[in-house]
Amino acid sequence: MAITVSLVALFGLVLFFLLRSKTLGWGSAFIAIMFGFFLASTGASGPINKLTHAVIDAIGNL
Repeated sequence: MAITVSLVALFGLVLFFLLRSKTLGWGSAFIAIMFGFFLASTGASGPINKLTHAVIDAIGNL
């Protein structure tokens, strides 16, 4: 679990700097995919899923 969290932090930080410098390409896509993959295996996946469902339900109720 500790390795997963540190990889999420690493990939998130790299992705942040790539997006900020507007250096988008295949490498950035790989970093984004790996960030999402490791984020899904942390404890943050539950609240992210709940937030996503809440936003979709709210849009549907408009």
